[in-house]
Amino acid sequence: MGKVVLLVIFATIFTWVARAQNQTSWAKRVDTGKEVVTTLQFYFHDKLSGSNPSAVQIAQASGTNNSSTLFGALLMIDDPLTIGPEPTSKLVGRARGLYGSAGQTDMGLIMVVSYGFTDGIYQGSSFSLLSLNPAMNPVREMAIVGGTGLFRLARGYALAQTYSANSNGDAIVGYNVTIVTYV
Repeated sequence: MGKVVLLVIFATIFTWVARAQNQTSWAKRVDTGKEVVTTLQFYFHDKLSGSNPSAVQIAQASGTNNSSTLFGALLMIDDPLTIGPEPTSKLVGRARGLYGSAGQTDMGLIMVVSYGFTDGIYQGSSFSLLSLNPAMNPVREMAIVGGTGLFRLARGYALAQTYSANSNGDAIVGYNVTIVTYV
């Protein structure tokens, strides 16, 4: 009887630990004593099509429609951030801001976006990205220039890699982010 009780206790503890690790599988936080290094992995769902798009064009230059790169187009976004690439994956936050086509000869998007989180200890925290996104590159590196909450005074970088895209302009982008903050 004692072995069964002990086995149940260990199984319960193992389940709690597994659940806790799964809840933060998209984020890791390491305190080095002077700084905190946080790594995040999530997916950005940018939907331009359908009845409820998460990205809408708000302005364009007079020559935008004649440009192969849509130079001068400006979009406002409110994109879901999820743990996995599936749109039904767990929601961990939203990316809100704008991006525009800044390249006349290549698809370079200027990104001004706040990535706000709603999950776990990161709930209410955000980081800000201000950078050029060379969208046709397989992997893009972009600068993190600040943040709020646990990401106050953030600096770091985001690596973005397109997971999928379609002819409507809808895209799912994987993000691997490294943020450094002070203790």
